[in-house]
Amino acid sequence: MRSYAIGDIHGHLDLLRAAHARIAADMAMTGAHDAPVVHLGDLVDRGPDSRGVIEHLMAGPANWHVIRGNHDSMFAHFMADPHSHDPGLRSDLHWLHPRLGGAATLASYGVADAEARGNADAHAEALTRVPATHGPWLASLPLTLRFGEALFVHAGLRPGVPLDAQTATDLMWIRAPFHSHTGDFGALVVHGHTPVDVATHYGNRVNLDSGAAYGGPLSAAVIEGRDVWLLTDAGRVPLRP
Repeated sequence: MRSYAIGDIHGHLDLLRAAHARIAADMAMTGAHDAPVVHLGDLVDRGPDSRGVIEHLMAGPANWHVIRGNHDSMFAHFMADPHSHDPGLRSDLHWLHPRLGGAATLASYGVADAEARGNADAHAEALTRVPATHGPWLASLPLTLRFGEALFVHAGLRPGVPLDAQTATDLMWIRAPFHSHTGDFGALVVHGHTPVDVATHYGNRVNLDSGAAYGGPLSAAVIEGRDVWLLTDAGRVPLRP
């Protein structure tokens, strides 16, 4: 089975449109126009147009699928309760902290200087500017998807734990225990969350977060069985372990 995947977007609508164009070119060459296209989460924060990214994906065709990332979850929680705190986030941080990029997301909706104003004040204005459908849509996104031999998740899996017993915190936040595991997960895990210099195939998993949040490219890949190719303007480039 063929599927496509796009790494962490972080508010870069221009990069997302370019990734979709590379996928469309591959579909045109192969005829797989209805193949699933999975967006691996972290649609928002840090970049300039989180609102545009959300609206673009909400209006997408039926074969576009979106997984919830930790940044998406924090935004949804903030809109529901400005004092909420994600259990995966350090206790000394909050969504509007400059390390997280939430203020950039609110700025894309016209809420200025959110970090300096504080959670309650920024939230009050956000309620008047963020469409009421955006938070619930983000909160409703699945944490995993599977197509053929590929299992899609934002951050990863906790080794040794069945998929139906994985916690939402691990699926959206896990790093080291997942990254250091060399065994098979029962599927090729395709994920983002942890930036790498270039999209990388580790044998049992593929990391497509190539740092778009920090000025890097937005990676798009095609998966057939457990074979993976990075999509470039010149076509497919094999990603091998």
